[in-house]
Amino acid sequence: MSTDGLSVDDGIRTLLLLMPRMVGRAKRLKVPEELQQLSLAPRHLSLLAYLLFDGSMTVNELAARLEVAPATVSLMVGELSRKGVLERREDDADRRRTIVSIADRHQDAINEWLGYGAKAWRQALEPLTPGQRRMFVDTLLAYERALSG
Repeated sequence: MSTDGLSVDDGIRTLLLLMPRMVGRAKRLKVPEELQQLSLAPRHLSLLAYLLFDGSMTVNELAARLEVAPATVSLMVGELSRKGVLERREDDADRRRTIVSIADRHQDAINEWLGYGAKAWRQALEPLTPGQRRMFVDTLLAYERALSG
C-alpha cells in the first residue's frame, strides 16, 4: 500500500467517481431466484445482514443495531415472517421476549446474496491494520452523517 499523501480535492474527485460505480455494481448483484418473489426492500437488507452474520437476536437487539424503534423492527419482522423469510420463537429464559432468526430454508440463499458483498469487504479490509479499518469505517460513517444534513 502506498504511503504517499492524497490531497483532499484529489480524494473527493476519486470518491465521487468511485461511489456511483460501487453502488451500481452492488445493485447488479443477482438476487437469488427463491428470494426474488419476496419483494425484499433495501430496509430488509440490514436486518437480514445482522441476523446472518450475528445470529438470532431479539427485536430490541435488532432495533438497537439498526438504530430504529422496536415497533419498526416488529413490523419488518412480522412482514418477513409472513413471507417465510424469518422465524420467531419465544425466549425460553423470558417468555415475553421474541427471538428472531432467518428461516433455515432461506439461509443459504440469503448467505449467497449478502455473502458476496461481505467477501468483497473482507478482501478490502483484511490487509489493513485494525486502526486503519477503524479509520475507514469512521470515515464512511462521517460521510453518511454529512449526507444526512
